[in-house]
Amino acid sequence: MGRGLVLLVNPNKVHPPIAPYALDVLTTSLEAADFEVEVVDLTFHREDWKSCLSEYFGTHSPVLVGVTVRNTDTVYAFEQRPFVGEHKEIITEIRRLTDAPIVGGGIGFSSMPFALVDYFGIDFGVKGPGEQIICDLADALVTGRGTDTVSGLIRNTPEGVTRVPPPALTLSGRMAAAPLPAGQFEDRTWQVDRSGMYVRRSGEPHKVDNLLYYQRGGLAGILTKNGCTYRCSHCVEPDAKGIRTGRRDVAAVVDEMQSLASQGVLDQHTTDSEFNLSISHAKNLLREIVRRKHSDAGNPLNALRLWVYCQPAPFDEEFAELLAAAGCRGVNVGSDHVRGDMLSGWKVTQKGTTYYTFADTERLVRLCHANGMLTMVEALFGMPGETPRTMRECVDAFMALDATVTGFSLGLRLFPHTPMGIEMAARCDGVRTVAGLQSNTATEPIVLKPQSQCSGPVEYERQFMFDASGNFRLVCYFSPDLLEGTDTLADPAGRWSRSVDLLWELVDPADHHRVMLPTLAGSSEHDNNYADNPFLTSLGGLGYTGAFWAHWRDREAILRRAQDVGVVGSVGA
Repeated sequence: MGRGLVLLVNPNKVHPPIAPYALDVLTTSLEAADFEVEVVDLTFHREDWKSCLSEYFGTHSPVLVGVTVRNTDTVYAFEQRPFVGEHKEIITEIRRLTDAPIVGGGIGFSSMPFALVDYFGIDFGVKGPGEQIICDLADALVTGRGTDTVSGLIRNTPEGVTRVPPPALTLSGRMAAAPLPAGQFEDRTWQVDRSGMYVRRSGEPHKVDNLLYYQRGGLAGILTKNGCTYRCSHCVEPDAKGIRTGRRDVAAVVDEMQSLASQGVLDQHTTDSEFNLSISHAKNLLREIVRRKHSDAGNPLNALRLWVYCQPAPFDEEFAELLAAAGCRGVNVGSDHVRGDMLSGWKVTQKGTTYYTFADTERLVRLCHANGMLTMVEALFGMPGETPRTMRECVDAFMALDATVTGFSLGLRLFPHTPMGIEMAARCDGVRTVAGLQSNTATEPIVLKPQSQCSGPVEYERQFMFDASGNFRLVCYFSPDLLEGTDTLADPAGRWSRSVDLLWELVDPADHHRVMLPTLAGSSEHDNNYADNPFLTSLGGLGYTGAFWAHWRDREAILRRAQDVGVVGSVGA
């Protein structure tokens, strides 16, 4: 039994299933600290989750329960489907079945951790990587040490939700500034195990079953580094994961990849903020994969199919060749726009400078195709200053790239600690709305308060997810300079439907097969929303593997086949 049992719960019931990589990471660290660790994964228990929990707690008494929240919602501006309500229902049931304290974590959780500790009514929370903090917390619980000694831990106390200050950190040889109470934009490398291999399993009871996820269409995640030194205005990751890059040991990462491949999990996808933003480390990792492949023809890495997220730069010939040699099948690049004036102040470094031009995207696509790799290029419309003209220019330029797939998204989900979320709260100043703020469930103008006007982090974070009455109201933003009429602009729940129509008109119907376009409810079955998407569930049901976008061009035939064999119902049924 070791020092006690820690239970980790995955409450994510969205399909296609995504393996809860975080629970493998936490299991590895807790087991190394001599705790017994078990996983209750509810992804495959969508209907019988209550009985699943009841059966488990009927025979087990953990000292701590950890719950991972990968996403708070779909982060899709036209659907705005929250997940945390379902998560709360599960947590409430766990609370009914056990007296063990509950700690929340995960990337979605870390985007608004104080508000979610309060909303879920749980004891503790972790912002950012959790492997060090959860071990320290478990140790405190079994030894009787006060949890106020657990550095970085968020605690639900009678005085409110507060955080234990992290250890003193130094930046470039000097002491860092005093940490902010909500822990915004900190160096979180101390929270990460950078030297060890994360243990990945398949087919073991009460552990994450990576092969089952793979067989159901889910890619295996691989983390090569944690954190991001960039400061893109819409992105949660520098705040949630940390503003410094914690590079993992290259051999440990490749050992992990090799272990997964030996289990039959051959399609693996990087989960870094962006794989190429620490390009020397990325190249070293690829070289190690190539070395092992060449030195042993029987190494399972010879069958690896790698998929990566990248930014347009840095990306040179050597990197493209290494990717191809390592088994990379496709590169997903977040170019977001073509115009420099749109990207300035949006896609930026920590110093606020832009770090690529559209020429870099053109070069990336050319290099990938020359090396036999597929590409998906993504644009994001609706940032401040977006107009029909800027949208048209971007569509024309992106379509000329001839990427394998081109994705166009419209609208942004705002989160409390992104630069854009902070800016919108400051512009509202607690007294006015800002043109473009929108929520599908808003019943009155959306007025945000900056953190300085709030009673604490809970109040500040909650307003991005809930209205004053506690109802879900996910705050999004659409440029008010787009084609919408005055009725839409004046309505906080207005839909930017004219802009969606314009996007469809800008793409030649002959090219629709290679484009992902935003949709309004009921307008098309071919949208790029992930949650319970018929096309994506069809892929898993029919045994397809790899990045879903690699099959996008064949989606109509795949859907027809899925309907014929009963994998999914008729579209629209």
